[in-house]
Amino acid sequence: MRIVIVFESMYGATEQVARAVADGIDGAEVVNVDHAPADLTGVELLVVGGPTHAHGMSRAATRESAAQRVERPMLSRTGVREWLDSVGPVPRGLATAAFDTRLEKARVLTGAASLGVAKRLRRLGCRLVVPAESFFVGTDPADAGPKAGELDRARAWGAALGAAVRRTVS
Repeated sequence: MRIVIVFESMYGATEQVARAVADGIDGAEVVNVDHAPADLTGVELLVVGGPTHAHGMSRAATRESAAQRVERPMLSRTGVREWLDSVGPVPRGLATAAFDTRLEKARVLTGAASLGVAKRLRRLGCRLVVPAESFFVGTDPADAGPKAGELDRARAWGAALGAAVRRTVS
């Protein structure tokens, strides 16, 4: 089974979560959105994740603002939003899942990029196999890594996601 996890990450927290999800799924390939495939032929599970910026998926302006907060290069130059808009034909009914990283506050206050990702995946004809998920990060841009326990939670989410897809494929 070919499983692809595409992530967008500014400071590395979302990449860490993506890799933890992959650890839980076992056998997934993890790809920075800058190098994500435009052709999803042969992919049986697509997982897409990114940081929450201004209540949703990042945009060029929010990435620029994020870049100005720290003195190091951003990990992703492209956003999940742009990649999803540019992806070629998607196999009908492709099994997918969406996640984001965000501050640990009520979703009504922070928003959640995963909801926008999930909506775009559905518009492409994909089938969400689990509800969109958020993983929480710290507040200091220079060290905005996942909060304690979030990588374990991401591994468990990945394991549950992998099991759900394998049940539907078998």
